[in-house]
Amino acid sequence: MSNTWKLSPSDLTFLWDECPRCFYLKVVRQFGRPRAPFPGIFGQIDRLMKVFFEGQPSSGISAELPDGAVRFGEMWVRSRPISFPHRASSCYIVGKFDTVVEFADSTFGIVDFKTSAAKPEHVDFYSRQLHAYAYALEHPAPGSLALSPVSKLGLLCVEPVNMDRMHDGQIAYFGRVTWLECPKDEEAFLRFLDSVVAVLEAPSPPDAGEKCTYCKYREDARVNGL
Repeated sequence: MSNTWKLSPSDLTFLWDECPRCFYLKVVRQFGRPRAPFPGIFGQIDRLMKVFFEGQPSSGISAELPDGAVRFGEMWVRSRPISFPHRASSCYIVGKFDTVVEFADSTFGIVDFKTSAAKPEHVDFYSRQLHAYAYALEHPAPGSLALSPVSKLGLLCVEPVNMDRMHDGQIAYFGRVTWLECPKDEEAFLRFLDSVVAVLEAPSPPDAGEKCTYCKYREDARVNGL
């Protein structure tokens, strides 16, 4: 039996890495994890960053970027169905990006904001999420946002490192800003999606992630007859 699975860019990064079993249950069985409370302060910081960079030249994000300017912020994307050889099922991507830069050469860059220290491992970890947005923009479903070609993918990491009191009595935080570029490789991303669909087509969920506390809780509940 064929299916067309709806995939979230963030789930392809966080949930897939943490626990393929929870990923399968959410996508195939519509049995997601309980929604954990998200500290409101992080949402406020994220909103402030998006407002601050709106309309700024690309050099305001990084001197390494080509000439351009921030044009689109926090918009939904949806890809057309993605099929794979030798797979009965397909998938499509639905998500909302942080920011898109339009460059002077008529290409686009996708930027994701992170309030954290910049770490080299972030490049590989967040690459799937950025590639998912890029694929949806370059291969949009009818009526969905279309921006092509996407030439740059990257993370703008802001790490709080200091604070000071201003003349008006308010306190200001100062952050270290680092641009981490993620090399674009659509073929590798599609190979990854193929492996994801292979798992989703299986008749039963895969093993739980070694550190998945949700699966451990479910298992403990079953063992104790709860």
